[in-house]
Amino acid sequence: MSAEDLEKYETEMELKLYREYRDVVGLFKFVIETERRFYLTNDYELKVHSLQGEVFFEVTMADAWVWDMYRPARFVRQVRVLTFKDVNVEELAKSELELPQDDAGFGR
Repeated sequence: MSAEDLEKYETEMELKLYREYRDVVGLFKFVIETERRFYLTNDYELKVHSLQGEVFFEVTMADAWVWDMYRPARFVRQVRVLTFKDVNVEELAKSELELPQDDAGFGR
């Protein structure tokens, strides 16, 4: 597989992921972002832990969707994330749920 073929494949996968995100975002209430992943969920719990002077976060989510183009299935029943990095939690506003219907920003 050439570098050009690989780039084309990754572009197609990103476009497919974006389209799936566009189709499912309206089903969820929260966006949770960690240093490794981006999640959509309706139910989460965030705990802050301190162990030997180190602070870390534990996020659990139920019935979530994960932005990851390399996963064969992006809907997950249960997610538990432990991280020493920041966790960003946002509640989606209705205006944020209305995404453009075209594929602007992605090469065709």
